Amino acid sequence: MTLMSPPSTSLPPAAVPPPPSGRARSTSERFRMWREESGAGFLFTMPVLALLVLLLVYPMLQSLFWSFTDFDGYSLDYDFIGLANYANVFQQSTLLDGLVFTLLFTVATTVVITALAIPLALVLNQKFFGRDFTRSIFFFPAVPSIALFGLVWGFILNPLGSGALNGVLDALFGIGPLPWLSDETLARVSVIIVAVWSGMGWHAILYLAYLQSIPTDFYEAAGLDGASRLQQFRYLTLPMLAPAVTVSTLLLVTGGFKVYELPLTLTNGGPGTATYTITQAIITGGVGQGRYGQASALSVVFMLAVALVVLLQLYLSRRVERNLA
Repeated sequence: MTLMSPPSTSLPPAAVPPPPSGRARSTSERFRMWREESGAGFLFTMPVLALLVLLLVYPMLQSLFWSFTDFDGYSLDYDFIGLANYANVFQQSTLLDGLVFTLLFTVATTVVITALAIPLALVLNQKFFGRDFTRSIFFFPAVPSIALFGLVWGFILNPLGSGALNGVLDALFGIGPLPWLSDETLARVSVIIVAVWSGMGWHAILYLAYLQSIPTDFYEAAGLDGASRLQQFRYLTLPMLAPAVTVSTLLLVTGGFKVYELPLTLTNGGPGTATYTITQAIITGGVGQGRYGQASALSVVFMLAVALVVLLQLYLSRRVERNLA
């Protein structure tokens, strides 16, 4: 009786691992494919990068260059004066007034719009008759130019007796004409109120978009667990809205620092310099008077300050998001 030999355990030729040269060829092939894909992606992004350099990077570098000169915007016969423009920035009282009102405007509009937009978004998220029309009414002030609203509200808040608001107050309550735009405090309050009125609806729609992305199952489960409406808002709605708060406040802060059209058309920076802004100082006080070098220095300082504030605001917003989660 002959014993059968055990079956061979050798792998067929096709199952033998490829030699090192095969791995090298595979790696080089993957590298070639990656290089081709990266090259194609770079070609697609070239127009965007070109626009970025042309419209953002180049003007920033040019402003930085002019800030060290006495360039007047017309003649190319200019001199390098070092840090003299930067020293003059901190010696002008009008710029200090502009900085004070710009900070006041930014903080006030950010806090008030956030405090009003979130409750408004909660109301607009409910089902009621005419909901879509109501949403459009609140969103409408964000559509036209804010400069146009400044002109319209200039007639409404006219400090004379012929002003629309003063006429209504006199007819209903017998109150004499109030100096809405001629008193420093009332002028600042008026500018902030108009800004809140024009921006509240837009930010409410932003919060509404985030509210509609929250599954209703969460609220049903919370209700079954006995959570009240306030508890649902604190522990469910508010954490879900934290990213929206970050986006909204970032837009409000950057927009507040860049405010220009509304104070210019509503009060022209007055009375005096009560509603004077940094951007108005750059455009009218620097460029408008042929002091490009000083305007460029103020722009550089302003850009660095805004970048610092925005980074701080993002850091604090992220911490708040983690605490609410």
